[in-house]
Amino acid sequence: MSSDQLAPLVADLHLLTVLAATRSFTETARRLGLSKASASMRISELERTAGVLLVRRTTRSVGLTEAGQQLVGEMQPAFSRISESYSAARDLAGTPRGLIRLTAPVALGRQHLAPCIAAFLQLFPDIHIELDLTDRFVNLANEGFDLAIRHTHAPPDTHVAWVLCETGSHLAASPGYLARRGLPAHPSELAAHNCLLYLRDSHAGSWTFARPVPGPGKRRPAEGAVERVGVQVAGSLKANNSEVLRDALLAGLGIGLLPDFSMPQAADGHAAPLVRVLPDWQVQGFFGARIYALRPWSAQVPKAVQCLVEHLRQSFSRGFAAGLTSLPAE
Repeated sequence: MSSDQLAPLVADLHLLTVLAATRSFTETARRLGLSKASASMRISELERTAGVLLVRRTTRSVGLTEAGQQLVGEMQPAFSRISESYSAARDLAGTPRGLIRLTAPVALGRQHLAPCIAAFLQLFPDIHIELDLTDRFVNLANEGFDLAIRHTHAPPDTHVAWVLCETGSHLAASPGYLARRGLPAHPSELAAHNCLLYLRDSHAGSWTFARPVPGPGKRRPAEGAVERVGVQVAGSLKANNSEVLRDALLAGLGIGLLPDFSMPQAADGHAAPLVRVLPDWQVQGFFGARIYALRPWSAQVPKAVQCLVEHLRQSFSRGFAAGLTSLPAE
């Protein structure tokens, strides 16, 4: 096969590997800067050249045939090495450059990440960023992202993970709501309150609390002793976005759990707009203990990605101050 014939074939084979990851002609076309019709036509031409069906198309899904799977399995490592080698060669130019596809939670992205990115792009004008803000779980490799910002307790072993900062979550309500309904003194009392829930999984209506058990004389916690309490909670609002829950708390709708980066801050000379509820207890299992920058594992990390991660580490190094007022239990 001549080089003139090989060049378009390699491009079509790469298109096939992207299609295998996305399972969508629409998403494949978007990632490669093509029209959906052009992507479909090129796959059809590849099948004609190979003399075998490579892709199964239905009205609802796209999948690979056995021949398609075998071809992608053999070609994908080669394309990965080409991509890494090209990135390494480009980094030799000295000036970080290129496109970074970045994903992050909506609230964290809007409130804290966006200002960091604006400052970063002023420092590195040859780098471009595509920022996708979403609260759904994103498969980085399949959807073509270079980096994700996530708050979690433990990053996946299959990813490179950089710690950006520590984070926490707090139970809060407005002074107006607590004046009407009272300040809970124990987690069990939350069952009688309107609890605003983060819509994340089937366990959203069950909160587990923990606190150190007081030692002799109740002067200090007994070493390693922890009291845990589980409570079923319910309320009039569930949402998969912490900004929505925050606004509902500020409106006095109920009691809710928020990550510290979504807490409203007090205006100068004024008390914080939300009150800390059950400050001696820690809710278990929600959100995460740290904010990470995550990347699918690869032998080579592009210099542009390294620069962005370092910039975010410096920007996030102080963490987030939770704007909350504490009131004594009744």
